[in-house]
Amino acid sequence: EIVSDDSSEDEVGLNNTVEVYFEEDDEVEKFKLTTTVRGNSLEGRISIESPIGKAILGHKVGDRVFVKVNDDYGYYVQIRSIENTEDDGTDKLRSF
Repeated sequence: EIVSDDSSEDEVGLNNTVEVYFEEDDEVEKFKLTTTVRGNSLEGRISIESPIGKAILGHKVGDRVFVKVNDDYGYYVQIRSIENTEDDGTDKLRSF
C-alpha cells in the first residue's frame, strides 16, 4: 500500500522528526514518524498507525493533543518541534 504525506510544511507528517512533551511524565522525547514496516520505538521511529502517531499526525508546534491508547486510558502530549526530515532509505524494515 502506498502511503502519501499530505501534511503542510508546518504540520507533523510522515518521516518528520518530532519533539513531544509528555505531560503525565514531565518528559520530552524525540522520534521520527514512519510507516508501520519501518517503525521501531527502540531506535526512535514511531509508526503513523500507533496511538501517538495517529494522534499527532497533522498537528502543529504548540498543539496539545490527546493520545487515546484504549477505551480506559489516554494521555496528553504537546508538540514542541517538527523537523522536516525525509526518508533517505537508511531506516531498516522491520522483520516479522
